[in-house]
Amino acid sequence: MPDRFPGYDVLAKRHTPSWNEQTRTVIDRRLAVPRDPRLLTEDEFATVVAIAARIVPRRPGRAPIPVAALVDEKLLADRADGYRLAGMPREREAWRRGLAALDAEARAAHGARFRDLGVAEQDALLTRMQRGELHDAAWSGMPPKAFFERRMARDLVLAYYSHPAAWNDIGWGGPASPRGYVRMGFNERDPWEAEEAKADPHGG
Repeated sequence: MPDRFPGYDVLAKRHTPSWNEQTRTVIDRRLAVPRDPRLLTEDEFATVVAIAARIVPRRPGRAPIPVAALVDEKLLADRADGYRLAGMPREREAWRRGLAALDAEARAAHGARFRDLGVAEQDALLTRMQRGELHDAAWSGMPPKAFFERRMARDLVLAYYSHPAAWNDIGWGGPASPRGYVRMGFNERDPWEAEEAKADPHGG
């Protein structure tokens, strides 16, 4: 996959008028999230790493984004969405139950933990979860489809795009504080925004 924003590094904006001290503090805290689990167990954390590799795979040639660590940090801080669907436990319990159930499903179908399966087998299990087709007793009444859509995939994607490394891939300049954006029309770009590479008409 070609780099849409070659040479762009959002962190180069750190000491420009684009970011204020509050923005820098928030981003520094995000970059400093420990890479080892603090709330999840080692086994749970390893399963989240494996799931993240299928849901938000690393871009080739780019440093990995610590998605599992960011999810663990969210759970440690006990940050909630402010609402829950019927049948869904609180965030920590939902994750713990969902990870245990996914491993139970993996063992029942393939005789191994989820993280030890091949990618095709992992994708098949995640697809069945998304469709609500998993039924192991380990789910304990939590709907697998709701866990996939409202908890697992949501938390993984939000964690991924909360990290500055992901902003480089999409050419986003980060929080617009205090400078803001001026050119708001279609296909307009402020001079401090990333410039997208022109598409190669020959597909190279």
